[in-house]
Amino acid sequence: MSRKESGCLDCRLGRRGVLKLGLAGIVGALLPDALVRSAFAGAPPAKAHSLIVLWLAGGPSHIDTFDPKPGARTGGPFKAIPTAAAGLSLSEHFPQLAEQARQVALVRSMTSNEGSHGRGTYYLHTGYVPTPTARHPGLGAIVSKEVGDAKSALPNFISLGGPSVGGGLLGQDYSPFIVQAKPGKPVEFLAPPKDVDPARFDARLKLSARMDEAFARAGGVEDARTHQALFARARRLMDSPLTRAFVTDDEPAAVQAAYGQSDFGQRCLVARRLVEAGVRAVEVTLGGWDTHQDNFTRTKDLMGQLDPAFASLLKDLAARDLLSKTLVLCLGEFGRGPDINPRDGRDHHPKAFSVALAGGGTRGGVVLGSTDAEGRAVTSRPVTVPELFATVCALMGIDGKKVYMAGDRPVPLVNKGRTIAEIVV
Repeated sequence: MSRKESGCLDCRLGRRGVLKLGLAGIVGALLPDALVRSAFAGAPPAKAHSLIVLWLAGGPSHIDTFDPKPGARTGGPFKAIPTAAAGLSLSEHFPQLAEQARQVALVRSMTSNEGSHGRGTYYLHTGYVPTPTARHPGLGAIVSKEVGDAKSALPNFISLGGPSVGGGLLGQDYSPFIVQAKPGKPVEFLAPPKDVDPARFDARLKLSARMDEAFARAGGVEDARTHQALFARARRLMDSPLTRAFVTDDEPAAVQAAYGQSDFGQRCLVARRLVEAGVRAVEVTLGGWDTHQDNFTRTKDLMGQLDPAFASLLKDLAARDLLSKTLVLCLGEFGRGPDINPRDGRDHHPKAFSVALAGGGTRGGVVLGSTDAEGRAVTSRPVTVPELFATVCALMGIDGKKVYMAGDRPVPLVNKGRTIAEIVV
């Protein structure tokens, strides 16, 4: 490539900038976007086809859930119970999950420096701490971009009960389809208004497309393209019989009851139906874990929702031969401290917390890492958030070394993380 053809790399970046960027940056600066995405191709063989994220918004107390500390001064009132997996104990309020423990890989040594909800949520969704120079894509958006089907009638990334983190620098095309309505019911507003027949509706879409073309000619090319792509996806969804996946009235009453009567439980049932229909990434949100006060009453109630839903999801996926193809990830933005405050609550604690994984190529019945007697600090095999991301990407067959561009800045898909080999089959 000549100096003229390259646009003069030194001129565009400066010699100091070239040195700072290194190989990935030089590739990003020289190659078109499509080539940048494949410049470090080498995705591992996929073990999982779909990803389900159970997002525990607010930061659950690891001590009261996945890492009980019976007898500790600050251990709280909950007992620990044995599980079907040798050496793995859980809170007494996880009796059903305990029966499914042979399917679960439990990481008790997650650690982070991000102790605020906004930053922690961003970090545990993207693998990056927030920065003003780039909006990193969420995990569901990464899955949608890298292994999703652009022609699928159903969205590749669906968020049930919460907004999740969007496509970021990948663009709006990969942000989640958000469903906040009552679970198990048809998606709202899929049909045109009653007084608009299909022909009239399509005529309106054509008019919208012509207006977008005029807007594009005035300089809004990318916005117009995104708008039309969104309309096209919505139109495919409106016409697709696969939208029945959102509706659970054909499920046996015993199956619906097994997931629990909470909205979260029924959304987990919808998540199973969605991956069965081919959706690649589903996030289900259970909020309320920010227990600065009345921690034990509130956490007990939340475990009462999580336990049947999580356990039934694993059992149901296994019965349908889907668990080996579906990676289930259960986590929040951080843990909660061992010290019980004057309001009978626990405060934010990112230094040590737990994450549970199951299916999709993980090694079930495994406990990785540990915390001290009070759950205050990691004492063995600390695991970072980028390591977790590297592992999820590897299991999904995604090359974590891929480089995207945020403007003229190269951004690796995974931020310096290595696969957690101990929990991968």
